[in-house]
Amino acid sequence: MNEKKRVVHLTTVHHPHDPRIYHKECKSLKKAGFDVYLIAKETEAGMDSESGIKHIPIIDYTSRLERMTKGAWMLYKQAKKLNADVYHFHDPELLPVGWLLKNSRNHVIYDIHEDYITSMLQKEYLPKTIRKFVAKAYKKVEQFFTKKMELILAEKYYKDIYPDGDCVLNYPMVNTAFLEHQREGEIEDKLIYTGNVTDVRGAFLHAKLPLIDKKITMNYIGKCSTEFAVEIYRIAKNQSDRIYIKGVDQYIPKEEIEQAYLEHNWLAGVAIFPKTEHYMKKELTKFFEYMNAGIPIICSDFPVWKRFIEMYQCGITVNPHNDQEIKDALDYLRNHPDIAKQMGENGKKAVQEQLNWGVEEEKLITIYHRILNEQDEMK
Repeated sequence: MNEKKRVVHLTTVHHPHDPRIYHKECKSLKKAGFDVYLIAKETEAGMDSESGIKHIPIIDYTSRLERMTKGAWMLYKQAKKLNADVYHFHDPELLPVGWLLKNSRNHVIYDIHEDYITSMLQKEYLPKTIRKFVAKAYKKVEQFFTKKMELILAEKYYKDIYPDGDCVLNYPMVNTAFLEHQREGEIEDKLIYTGNVTDVRGAFLHAKLPLIDKKITMNYIGKCSTEFAVEIYRIAKNQSDRIYIKGVDQYIPKEEIEQAYLEHNWLAGVAIFPKTEHYMKKELTKFFEYMNAGIPIICSDFPVWKRFIEMYQCGITVNPHNDQEIKDALDYLRNHPDIAKQMGENGKKAVQEQLNWGVEEEKLITIYHRILNEQDEMK
């Protein structure tokens, strides 16, 4: 594998600055010597020209149907022209595109970010029989299109669904600013949530926190629709002035989220999610980010999450529907600042030593070298 190999990452759904796609995978591949392209929707902020990653913008259709048809076709035509050695796509709606791009001279990788089958089974606005039919049909379609593809999995438990896939887990990059940052002084009565704001990710449970504890403020930092913002303020009732949302109808870049972690001596990072089959099995990327920043976690007491928090001694788990339990957890961190600080340090140490992108980066590069070496040997 002497000549520089061309790699093209493809997405119609994710933001061009998506942390996993751009900041982790694309940058790691570029650093490893690959010629890296990213075909993704346009962005007003533009791309970092110094990264060396070539961004090919496509129209960002507001209609999902147009995105899945016109957007996918436009992306396919751009990708085909590049004649890449590896095409690496990130959205299930691009399965037909990946299938069309695959030939005997290249490799196609499907990067599975979510457990889409479980997610479909949880769509309560659909009757159960329809949900089961849709999930079963999707599984068959996915199996057909991915027969000749490599699978990369962002979560450990996806191995149960895709036993032939390779795990490249969505661990954070160790931030040097976090390494130097120390939680000094009095802990503030402020809670932080980062990432997309939706009901299944606890948006409405987090809105109740200022009612449960009259001292705290709840800070959401991540994309939130106007509809959800209105509902969050409604749920908070007369305590809505202690709700702060940064990201109403706008994407918040990774750099701004990381800066937010440093701006306050947060009481905790929260992930109090309602019970869903999908999230109960996941190790949230959010956990690693809070840990990376040295912030203790308060999250739902799902068995997988409880084992994780206990293993790394980095927070407290609570019944998401037990207000008193949540209040007790907040009081405990507030009244035991030394223990809260130690939880943050425990999390930071775990990320620095084990749960970081550097480990996963090596896996990604190894997978690329393996499949490309196999390709070279077949020529």
